[in-house]
Amino acid sequence: MNEKENMITTFKTFIILLLFSTSLNANELMQRKTPVGEIKVIQLPKRVALEAHSKESYFNADNGLFRNLFSYINANDISMTTPVEAEINPGSMRFFVGKDDQRKAIKSTSEVVVRTIDPLVVLTIGIRGSYSEDRFHKNHKRLLSWINKNKEYEAVSEAYAVYWNGPFVPGIFKRSEVHLPIVKKKIDKQKPKLKIDNTR
Repeated sequence: MNEKENMITTFKTFIILLLFSTSLNANELMQRKTPVGEIKVIQLPKRVALEAHSKESYFNADNGLFRNLFSYINANDISMTTPVEAEINPGSMRFFVGKDDQRKAIKSTSEVVVRTIDPLVVLTIGIRGSYSEDRFHKNHKRLLSWINKNKEYEAVSEAYAVYWNGPFVPGIFKRSEVHLPIVKKKIDKQKPKLKIDNTR
């Protein structure tokens, strides 16, 4: 690739990032933000997701993932919603389809999978700061500590990241969350132990 082609590629990437950042701050909300530092249990509704996948870690491949998704929603005239979700290893990224756009006949492609996600209960923590692997793991550990001490809920799958802002928002203003899918623990109904009468 020569210098001119490099400049064109860089410019296209810049435009995509700029549009992505603007969209994340402007469109339909799929959930409410979790306050910074707060840990709580929330119920997520049934949703239609657009997913892009990678064999690498999300933090190695996130640019390619959102570029594929952004190209898909532009090609299909789908409005951007917030937040977006990311699974870490292997990496994947999800955009969600808003109510109005769910009427459209959208289909999976070789780069983007369309799927319905059933209602989900998650343990969430609100975060402020840049989107880094260290920050994700630090807050994931806080959720694991909470769930290990809790007698009502248990984790049922891997945690994932939730991002509210685009790349051009300064790190100190960025908001994110870590979600850990959970269910209520099953109560073991044990038979009462019979007392032994030693007086006989």
